[in-house]
Amino acid sequence: MADFSEKINCAGAYTFDDFLLVPGASSIMPDEVNVSTNITKNIRLNIPVLSAAMDTVTETIMAIEMARSGGLGVIHRNLTAEKQCDMIRKIKRSESLIIKDVVTVSPLDNIEAVESLAIEKNITGFPVIDGGRLIGIITSRDMRFEENKKKLVSDVMTKDVVTADMNIDINDAIKILHSNRIEKLPLVDKEGRLSGLVTVKDIMKRKKYPSAARDSNERLLAAAAVGIDYERVNSLLKAGCDLIVIDTAHGHNEKVIQFVKKIKNDFGCDVIAGNIATKEAAADLISAGADCVKVGVGPGSICTTRIVAGVGVPQLTAIADVADVSKGNAYVIADGGIRYPSDIAKSIAVGADAIMMGNILAGTDEAPGDVVLMEGKKYKKYRGMGSKAATADRYFQKSSKFVPEGVEGLVPYKGSVSDIIFSFVGGLRSSMGYVGAKNIKEMKEKAKMVRTTSHGMVESHPHDIIVTDESWMR
Repeated sequence: MADFSEKINCAGAYTFDDFLLVPGASSIMPDEVNVSTNITKNIRLNIPVLSAAMDTVTETIMAIEMARSGGLGVIHRNLTAEKQCDMIRKIKRSESLIIKDVVTVSPLDNIEAVESLAIEKNITGFPVIDGGRLIGIITSRDMRFEENKKKLVSDVMTKDVVTADMNIDINDAIKILHSNRIEKLPLVDKEGRLSGLVTVKDIMKRKKYPSAARDSNERLLAAAAVGIDYERVNSLLKAGCDLIVIDTAHGHNEKVIQFVKKIKNDFGCDVIAGNIATKEAAADLISAGADCVKVGVGPGSICTTRIVAGVGVPQLTAIADVADVSKGNAYVIADGGIRYPSDIAKSIAVGADAIMMGNILAGTDEAPGDVVLMEGKKYKKYRGMGSKAATADRYFQKSSKFVPEGVEGLVPYKGSVSDIIFSFVGGLRSSMGYVGAKNIKEMKEKAKMVRTTSHGMVESHPHDIIVTDESWMR
């Protein structure tokens, strides 16, 4: 057995504020860099940013906006499997050039039922199906001035429906929509059976968000967090989930390792596993089949694991250690501790492929929860998934005897998530310009770092001035 003194006789471990990136010779301008990145072999993002799987950060609206920005939102698991699957379905339905799982109605339904369905699904029109075949379409325009809500769909629907072949090119579909002045184009086979739907609304969204992260069917990417719950994984994949995130406080656990093996073997889906902080953990999870590992034990602003349990590794060292093992074998996500745009650049410089943010995004409009007014300032609630109010399951603890490893609090209201993403990705672009890296791969290869001190960090921040405009944070 090693001497006890060896346990504390080490070179040290570091985090973001302990280092600065060294400027290098460059011919790259910030607006010329490519910040796209893979987080699995099959999933590529246009920005290296994910929103955390926390119940005060990521639900449907946040996930949609993250994907539209080019990143990815991970739906938290502190809810029923049914609700989580419903969120995934809403994300996948929110945008699609060709909608495959079309919501339809029967000619025998009444207007009242259709209007209720329209509110539930947030859809303005429905193809009408009888005997498996398309016989009409009913939209809000058909029902708008109808006072008798018990009237049947067959009495008010548009019967002369413009349709197209199920294999139509999207550009030809746009021409048909335009020439006929219609907003929905049902796609049918030779027998008249509905196989898809093209809408003007989705086409306009595609043009509005050209950098959105999408799947092979042009739908927004969607990810979800799970514990060791086989049935939930099965349900999420059936709902259209692109990526399963096995989300535990201690990913270097035999139960987690075996669960990774099982779902990779049974489903073959893309899997991120975590959280971890060591080379050994990375090696074990990658051997089990993890496509990507998530790094971070205790760096989050609301996490108290390092104080309660005395466990953790400063984040920059943890990322670098894991990246050394993962290189060429799996991808790495740095989860937690991001406070400034520069922290994204530093994470990538030591081997991360992407980062995950919680605190920074919790104060945005798209995060769940209402804005709270306190002493004339606006805030939103933010809590750790190890706090008393959240579930104990992530920490392998029983709810009845739960020792919290997280806190609850408030974060300043920040407005739109798109503005935050713009600022943080803009900081990354600037950093890559200074380094001379034209893409994420080159950032890892070219970036050099220098150790700094507490005085160096004081010098790095604005000083000797009363700051009147903190626009760099917006």
